[in-house]
Amino acid sequence: MIGEGGIAPAITVTASDGSTTDLGAPGRPLVLYFYPKDDTSCCTRQAQDFTQMTADYGRAGVKILGVSRDPMKKHDKFIGKYSLAVPLVSDEDGRISDAFGTWVQKSMYGRKYMGMERATFLIGADGRVLKAWRKVKVPNHAAEVLEAARELAPT
Repeated sequence: MIGEGGIAPAITVTASDGSTTDLGAPGRPLVLYFYPKDDTSCCTRQAQDFTQMTADYGRAGVKILGVSRDPMKKHDKFIGKYSLAVPLVSDEDGRISDAFGTWVQKSMYGRKYMGMERATFLIGADGRVLKAWRKVKVPNHAAEVLEAARELAPT
């Protein structure tokens, strides 16, 4: 499990906007947020919150990527339905979520299952994890991450 001070894995991802990023050396500060599923209430709210702040993140020199195990085709529908400006990455094979330790055992109504932990990582241009948020609560989270990015991430 990767935490603060750790190095992000050297995994190159392709986002919904066609951009590629090496998580281990993104070249500029990166917010990588993991969420369970496209088009669910909390995940939609989170993506909309980051979308509303994309210009603020851009001025801070920070790139944002959202990650779930949904396929790219589902991401494209999700982006179109809500006019999302945040690029999304498909982690269908689980390589990214396994590396960051966000594919975890969950429990609902006594039933245990594996699922995506809502987590966010602020990664420096050199791939070092500057800050990690686990078990994220959506309200005000995008603003909290932006504030940390402004404080921690050299631009």
